[in-house]
Amino acid sequence: MASPGRERCSLNSANKLAVIGGTFDPVHYGHLIAAEHARVELGIDKVVFIPSARPPHKANEKVTDWEHRCRMLQLAIEDNPAFEISSLEGPQRGISYTIDTIHSLQKANPERKIYFVMGADALLTIDTWKDYRQLIDLCCFVVVTRPNYTLDRSHPVLAALPEHWWQQMKQVEIPLMDISSTDIRRRVASGKTIRYLLPDAVREYILQNNLYRGGMIS
Repeated sequence: MASPGRERCSLNSANKLAVIGGTFDPVHYGHLIAAEHARVELGIDKVVFIPSARPPHKANEKVTDWEHRCRMLQLAIEDNPAFEISSLEGPQRGISYTIDTIHSLQKANPERKIYFVMGADALLTIDTWKDYRQLIDLCCFVVVTRPNYTLDRSHPVLAALPEHWWQQMKQVEIPLMDISSTDIRRRVASGKTIRYLLPDAVREYILQNNLYRGGMIS
């Protein structure tokens, strides 16, 4: 009998759906490269970006209006037909939890295999996520790392993950890129250039809408 989750992650299966959640405040090339590498390497049909209106890990922080973040995402992905945006974690949802989003996606896409794309840094905090032990059995995790990076299974959080999770997890390497949304916001606030850190259309949108100039740089 197959271990929980194993069948969901067959590399030979068609009709795959990858999910990338986040604040995307703003979206940048690191997000886009991670999505594209995962799509190509795993033969995924569609990548869905899900901007969170109220991310639980930032419940006490100010984030840019969801509509602005969605518009920047639209501008960033408009030339890639394999990318799309979902409003599952929009303002009407309240605080968004990944487990609830995955359940909704599975209900709407019963024929698709769900791949959840995340960074290695986020993986180290997964024990703080709602119902994370249930989540790791619902979908295939794709962990994006820098080249030649090895996940340290002796880390307390990783050591607690079940063996079947390690067997079904996929690791995708992407070029080392020192880009973060936090740094981009700080650069805008201090009048520094953000060219080549994100798509030009997103950069222009930020400037035209005077985003990140009001001191929101956390």
